[in-house]
Amino acid sequence: MKIAFVFPGQGSQSVGMGKSFHDSFESAKSLYEEANALLGYDLRKLSFEGPKEELDKTENTQPALLVASLAGLKALKEKVDISPACLAGHSLGEYTALVAAGSIDFRDAVKLVHKRGLFMQESVPAGTGKMCAIIGLDLENVKTVCESASMDAAQVVPANINSPEQIVISGHAAAVDIAASYAKERGAKMVVPLQVSAPSHSPLMEKAAEKLDSELGHIDFRIPRVPVLTNVGALPYKDAGEIRGLLKAQLTSPVRWVDIIRRMRHDGIDTIVEIGPGKVLTGLVKRIDKEIKTYNLSEAGDIDKLASDMNR
Repeated sequence: MKIAFVFPGQGSQSVGMGKSFHDSFESAKSLYEEANALLGYDLRKLSFEGPKEELDKTENTQPALLVASLAGLKALKEKVDISPACLAGHSLGEYTALVAAGSIDFRDAVKLVHKRGLFMQESVPAGTGKMCAIIGLDLENVKTVCESASMDAAQVVPANINSPEQIVISGHAAAVDIAASYAKERGAKMVVPLQVSAPSHSPLMEKAAEKLDSELGHIDFRIPRVPVLTNVGALPYKDAGEIRGLLKAQLTSPVRWVDIIRRMRHDGIDTIVEIGPGKVLTGLVKRIDKEIKTYNLSEAGDIDKLASDMNR
């Protein structure tokens, strides 16, 4: 096996996530205790018990997903001797990958993604922005409908290039609705509005990106110990100096998930392990390249299957 670890982003959260790792591994429990102290509220209780409405608020979702994914990583390393050849994360998950690679301290990342969520939520008044998944059209067609629907006062762009035929668009609500209509006319199989509080990876995030950049300036970034593929370029970070700029750009740039997985395959990756809540990334990998073997570690019991295969 030549293995990559990937970490999920917003949308993968659910009440109860991370609890099995917390209850079974002291290393995971200590992460939640540290996160609670850093944030000044009970992230552990919110993650395990909800309410869902509070967990789904962007400023809570982001640290909750980061901690749940890293708790899974800690648990995996306790039970399996495994070293990934590279790492990646979907949007928020890129921060998890950078912690896993030793580029950002856990304590800095927890506080940073909490603020990132706040900045994203505050940057756009409620109802101004929107995101929508277009299923059944390729990227060129989605780009065309976005360009046709955009106006000076209302923009829409491809935001998450999740698979060859699943692309999320983001921007001003009016422009997103027009683009969705055009997509149906061009033969999209489904057009699904997303229940999100901020139009991520669009020009509407420029104010949030500026505020985030100020916070990023206080972080001591280090060269990743393991290559981390960026959302913006689908290439490994070359040095610590470019991390700040690429994380800022990430908020207004598309997540190039298809290119990330294809780059992994080009580099010889044959196995991808999704660590964290849900199975979103596992499903996307299968749609991009059916030859890549996948594992999903969202519960403590999932580790045993990987451990068994590793020991064969």
